[in-house]
Formats: sequence, structure tokens, C-alpha cells
Amino acid sequence: MLIKIGFEIIYASPQTTPMVLMLSVHPSRRSDLLGSDTIATTPDLPMTTYLDGYGNLCTRLVAPPGQLRLSAEALIRDSGLPDAIAPDAREFPVQQIPSDVLLYLLGSRYCETDHLVNIAWGLFGNTEPGWSRVQAIVDYVHNHVEFGYHYARPTKSAFEVYQERRGVCRDFAHLAIALCRCMNIPARYATGYLGDIGVPKDPAPMDFSAWFEVWLDGEWYTFDARHNIPRIGRVLMAHGRDAADVALTTSFGQTYLTQFVVCTEDVNTAEMVEQAA
Repeated sequence: MLIKIGFEIIYASPQTTPMVLMLSVHPSRRSDLLGSDTIATTPDLPMTTYLDGYGNLCTRLVAPPGQLRLSAEALIRDSGLPDAIAPDAREFPVQQIPSDVLLYLLGSRYCETDHLVNIAWGLFGNTEPGWSRVQAIVDYVHNHVEFGYHYARPTKSAFEVYQERRGVCRDFAHLAIALCRCMNIPARYATGYLGDIGVPKDPAPMDFSAWFEVWLDGEWYTFDARHNIPRIGRVLMAHGRDAADVALTTSFGQTYLTQFVVCTEDVNTAEMVEQAA
């Protein structure tokens, strides 16, 4: 399967503003790209790239006063297979978890485990450890939280999501991550492209999506508390402890978002629709 991905994002700023962008396909998927997803800027600006502490590809630039347009477009190969399901995947005791994974057991900016640990053990302490326990957490979050773009708030934490029972995809992910960590299951936040491939088209505007990954049986597995079904065509851009680690753009100064358009679609399906029209 080939998936067309891309975006057009426009900012306006009253002053010169350094920025860090996390808008590139993750290094683990770059061999699947056909061509390049190089970021273009208008006006044309010098940029440098680096890998952060989580292995994400980041871009640095300095935006001049006025309007800045960021865009990219690429094709990426995808297996066309849905997210993997491994019902027999086991939890590991904390003392057997590798040191580089322990970080994903700890509380973080948006996943304050100290507020949720007693709640988590009360809800999931009697569930079967491993995949079944994680799925029970995903089911709970999926049913507990109402989705709506108008519920978005950049400061909302996992505990606030639990209390308010509403949010966007990042809020679903944060609550599920925090509950997993409370149960001593390593979990990390992930963001990337996720189009309506193999599912009915969502009437809401297309956007980037957030999900999470859990470490079971020595591997990272994808879970999605918002959709709660295996999905086709995820294209990872970045992962970290929570959304604070993987902000799409970080501005070191005042900026205003004026346009945000994302494309992610199955090229074959798009061509068939165009031909039928």
C-alpha cells in the first residue's frame, strides 16, 4: 500500500522567533519513504536537523517576523496490515524491565501517576496481567471519555481527563498511559499520521493523531484508546513520555497559528474515487 502524507501549516509572529519542529517521519519509518518528506518553508529559511533523546528527528529554524508557511508532501510504503494483536504477550516484573525502558514507568508532565495509582489498582488490580490488563485499561478509557475537538486544552493532564471524562486523542492516550504505568506496565506516547483507511470516513477534519505504545514481552505494541480497534496506515512521527516530549512545533516566542491542513490517504483509494467522479 502507498499512503500520501503531508501538511501545510502557517504561523504568524510579531518578532523573530526560534522554533523546533517535530514534523518529520520517525527514523524507524524513513526507509519506507518514496522520495523525501523534507520540510519546505516560505520564506526560504536555513534549517538544521538533530535526533533528540528519544530518537525523534527534529528540525531547527528561526522564523522572521510576519508569516511563515511550513509544508511537506511524500509517499510512504505501508504493509496495509492493522495494528498487531498479541493476546499472550506478558508483563515483566519491574526488576526484569531493561533500564532504558524504566523511564516509561515514571510519572511525567501530563501523566501524573501519583494521583491515579490507587484508582488504577482499584479498577484493574484483579484483571489478568499482560495484554488482557492493557486491553481492559483501553476499554475503560474508551468508554469513560467522550471525544470532542472542542474539549481540547493544552494544559489538561491525565487526572483531569479522568475527572472531566472528555477530551481529544491526546487526552485518551495520556489517561491510558498513566493507568498502565500505575500498574507497572511501561507505556509511552506516540504521534503521527492516521488516515481513515479501512474504516468509514470521519466527518471531523483530518488531523495528526495520538496513540500510545506498551512494552510487553520485550516489544512495543500499539494501542489506541480513542478508536479502540486495530487501524491500518499509522505513520509514526515521534514518541516520548507524553505530549510535552513530542510537540509538533515549539516556538520560543509569541506565534499565532493561522492555517493547519493535514493529508494522509491511501493513494489507490484516492485514485479510484477520482476516477469514479
